[in-house]
Amino acid sequence: MRTEVVILQQPMSVCVPPNHEVTLRVQAIGTGSLKYQWFDKQQSEVVGGTEPELTVTLQRSGNYICRVSDLYCNCQFTDWVKVRILDEPGVSRAWKGEPHIVIQPKSQTVKPGETFTLKCTAFGKPAPAYQWYRNGHLLPKQTTETLRIENASAETAGSYLCAVSNILEERWSEAAEIEIAPPDQLPTPTLMATDKVALLIGNLNYNHHPGLMAPTMDVHELANLLQQLGFRVVSLLDLTLQEMQAAIDKFLQLLDRGVYAVFYYAGHGYEHNGRNYLVAIDAPRPYRTENCVCVQRVMHSMQERKAQLNVILLDTCRKWYKQKGPPSEIKPLAPLGNTVYGYATSEDAEAFEVQDGGKSTGIFTKYLNKHVLEPERVTRVLEQVSEDLGKDPLVRGRQVVEIRHTLTEPRALTDPVQASGHTMELRRRDACWKQANVLPGRRTLDFQHCGVQVELCFSALFSNVLVVFGTVRSTNAMAQDCTLILESQPQMQDIFSASGRFEEIDSLLVSSGETPDCTLRLCCLQRLQGSLVIKVKLHYTHTQTKERLTESKELDIGRPLIASCKLNQIKPADRRQEAYVHSVDHMSSTRWPHHQNHPRAGRPYTRKAENRLQSSTKSTSMSSNEPEENDENDSNEFTM
Repeated sequence: MRTEVVILQQPMSVCVPPNHEVTLRVQAIGTGSLKYQWFDKQQSEVVGGTEPELTVTLQRSGNYICRVSDLYCNCQFTDWVKVRILDEPGVSRAWKGEPHIVIQPKSQTVKPGETFTLKCTAFGKPAPAYQWYRNGHLLPKQTTETLRIENASAETAGSYLCAVSNILEERWSEAAEIEIAPPDQLPTPTLMATDKVALLIGNLNYNHHPGLMAPTMDVHELANLLQQLGFRVVSLLDLTLQEMQAAIDKFLQLLDRGVYAVFYYAGHGYEHNGRNYLVAIDAPRPYRTENCVCVQRVMHSMQERKAQLNVILLDTCRKWYKQKGPPSEIKPLAPLGNTVYGYATSEDAEAFEVQDGGKSTGIFTKYLNKHVLEPERVTRVLEQVSEDLGKDPLVRGRQVVEIRHTLTEPRALTDPVQASGHTMELRRRDACWKQANVLPGRRTLDFQHCGVQVELCFSALFSNVLVVFGTVRSTNAMAQDCTLILESQPQMQDIFSASGRFEEIDSLLVSSGETPDCTLRLCCLQRLQGSLVIKVKLHYTHTQTKERLTESKELDIGRPLIASCKLNQIKPADRRQEAYVHSVDHMSSTRWPHHQNHPRAGRPYTRKAENRLQSSTKSTSMSSNEPEENDENDSNEFTM
C-alpha cells in the first residue's frame, strides 16, 4: 500500500556566530526508501546535500529547504529555514544551543513624545523566541528582537526585560531602565568605549645612568588595576630606544575610533624646548634628543589614530636644558577634544621615588594607583592625585603634579565597553593583544630512566618577563632526593638580580599554596631572536647503587609573550637610528651598579639621572652632563 510522503519533523532555524558548525535535520516517512535533496536560497542544489541531515559552516546567513521524494515521484518540501550568522563574540565549545544573549537592552533617558528602541539578540539552536515585559507585565504582540515604543510618556517609563527561549532553556536579559526626562532637561548620554588598551613601560636598569627601583612595582600594580577596568594591558620593563619605538608602534596599531588609550612611562626623563623626552636604557651619557623618545610625537601619533580618549601619564623628571629664553608653553597638537596629560611634576622640576611600606614606588604613581579605580572623569582622578601628593611631607614644595587636557566630555577610565558594531576591529585588537600576552600551557615531562614526572607551569609578571615553575609530581622507587635545575637556551638576562630587587619581585608571585621545587625568571623576552628552550635537569640518588645521577629534558616553548611580536627587528624606516641604538650586550663596561645608593626608607630619591652624575663623577663638569643641543627642523610641527 502506497502512502504519501509525510514530513514528521521540520528542520529548525538557528542563530549562531560565524564559522560555527550547524546541522539541519528533517524526518519523513513514505513508501520505500526516501531520497533527500537540500537547496540553498538561490534554489540551487547543495553539493552533497542528499541526506536527512545537512551540516554547514557559514560566515554569512543562509536559507535552506529540503525536498523529500519516494520511488513513485511523490515529494514534499520542508519549510524554509534560516541559518542566521551574527558577527558578535562567540560562545564556548561546551555550548549546546541554549539561548546565549549577545546584545543586551540598554537603559535610556528620553524626552516625552520621543520614540525609543530596545534590542535584545541571542544565539540559539534552534533560533530563540522573544517576549518583552515592562515592570514584570507581559507586553502583548512584542515578540521580536526589537521593541519600539512611540510617544514616550510616564506610562511607558519603567523597567524592561526580554525573555529569550527555545526548546532547551529560557534566559532573561538584563533590565533596561527607561526614564522620562523633564521637558527642559536633555538626556545625558552614557559615555562608552569600543575598547580599552594600555601600554606601560618602566625603565630601571640604565647602562650609563643611575638605576631606579620603583618602576617594577609601579608598572605591575598599575597594570593590574587597569585590567580590572577592562583594559588590554601590555607592560614592559627595561627597553632600549629601538624596543621602545617598536613597542609604541605596536600599541598605535591597536588604536581606532572609539578606543580609550593609556600610555604610561616610569623612568628617567627631561624636558627640552617644550618637549618631554623619555630616556631609553641604552641612552649614552650625555644623552641627546635623538637617543630618547619624544612624548609629543607619541601623542601626535595617538591623535592621528582618532582614538576616543588619549591619556599620557609620565612619572619622570622634567628638568630643562639649554634654558635660554622663556620656557615653551605646551599646547595641543590639534583641536581634538580627547587628550589628557598627567605629569608627575611641573616644568623644570624633578620627580621622586620613595620607600613606602617596604616597597619602592614613584610618589606620583603611588597616589595614581590609589585613585585610578574611582568612577570619576580622568581629570578629576588626576586632581585627587595632585591633592594627595601636595599633602605628602616628603615632597611638599618639591614636586607638584601638572594636568593638561582638551577634554570636552566627562570621560572616565571606568566607562563601560560597548563593542556592538565594532566586532571586527575588536577581534583584530584581541588577536594583537593575545600575541603579546598568551602564556605557554602547563607541561609534564617524563624522565623514563628514573620514572620521575616533572611539571612545568608558567606565569607572566610583565609582558616581557616570564617565570617558569618546576615541580616534581611523581617519583619511582629507584629515585630519591630529587632536585631540579631550570635553565634556558638562550640564557636570558635577569634584571631583578640586583640588591633590593630580588625580594620585591618575589613578592609579586602569587602563591597557590604550593611551593615549586625550582623557579626560573626569564626577562627581556623582546630580545629573543628565535625559540626559547627550557632545559630541565633532574638530579637524583639511585636507591640501589646510591649513585648521584643526572637526567635532562628540553622543552621548546617558542616565542612566549612579547617575544612573538619581534620588537627586535628594526624597520627600514628606523635605520637612521642605528647609529644611536646599541644592544645591551655590547654596551661599554662602565655601568652604574644597580645596588648603588638606593633610597632609604622614607627618603625621596630623584629620577633625574644628572644629579647622580654630578655628585658621583667629580672629574666631569656640570656643563658636560647636559644633553647637547639638537637642532630639529620640524620643531614647529610638534610644539605643544
